[in-house]
Amino acid sequence: MSKEISPEIAERISLLEDKFKHSGQDMLSYLDGLLYDTYTTYWDYIRLDTLLSLQVPSTEFPDEMIFIGYHQITELYFKLIIHEQLQIIENEHLTAAFFEEKVKRINRYFNVLINSFEVMIKGMEREQFLKFRMSLLPASGFQSAQFRMIEFYSTDLENLVHASKRSRFRESENHQPELSNAFSIEDYFAQIYWKKGGIDMHTGEKTLTLKQFEKRYTPRFLRIAHQVQSTNLNQRYLNLPKEEQTENLRTALRTLDQNVNINWLLMHMGAAHRYLRKEGKAVQATGGTNWKEFLPPSFQKISFFPSLWSSEEHENWGKQWVDHVLNTK
Repeated sequence: MSKEISPEIAERISLLEDKFKHSGQDMLSYLDGLLYDTYTTYWDYIRLDTLLSLQVPSTEFPDEMIFIGYHQITELYFKLIIHEQLQIIENEHLTAAFFEEKVKRINRYFNVLINSFEVMIKGMEREQFLKFRMSLLPASGFQSAQFRMIEFYSTDLENLVHASKRSRFRESENHQPELSNAFSIEDYFAQIYWKKGGIDMHTGEKTLTLKQFEKRYTPRFLRIAHQVQSTNLNQRYLNLPKEEQTENLRTALRTLDQNVNINWLLMHMGAAHRYLRKEGKAVQATGGTNWKEFLPPSFQKISFFPSLWSSEEHENWGKQWVDHVLNTK
């Protein structure tokens, strides 16, 4: 005896028939597929076995597993952040509400990363770290391409130029307005702030870490910079109608600026001071990056959304960190 089909199921079957009829597909074949298919398991859905196979230490020091795992987790969060950024960038009918919701999600991800960084600061033995890090050369967290993409998706390339060069670009534009469109994406990229961190302190030459990074990612970085020149988060905010530039949205964007360009760097500086200082002297970072020049937020004064901050706030950017940490020798 056949079981009576409920009205709800009958309705769904009718909708499926319409869907497959309009697509030229055979609904019966798909229903057969459902009969033969097995149930999805949690471990298969998230590819758990593959995920857990990716933590492969280079040494026998136990704490290297923590180092690898945390960096992989960080890159997964970066992927989620870029996922949210692209939804803002690609939205053809952007509203303040949509913009704000996505930025709040991004801030949530960064809050998780910032608040979890004690795993790196306090979660490894310093002696183990100083030993196993030597097997990582010339690899370095400096080479996180996703973090650089987050920067490109967030703001104009001009805002990422090294502080010493940025002022020169702007002075040239102020004194010669006709030059305002003379600088290309490539001009700005050549002077981007993080490249200074990949210069050998003694020779003035690029480290292998930077050379590898540039060779692998420069074409992609330049392509992204060109693609989002007028649609990065900063430009999308500036091009919103005034009534859509709400106080809540401004607050969310200011929080994002602080999270990425002050608080995230502060956490890295805390880790660097724990692991890379020895008897009052700084130990060279993995890959030879000059972390004391590269990381302090008050040195670079990078802001994704400069129009949202006063001149005084720009002047004192990250200064509270300098007072607390940089003067501790």
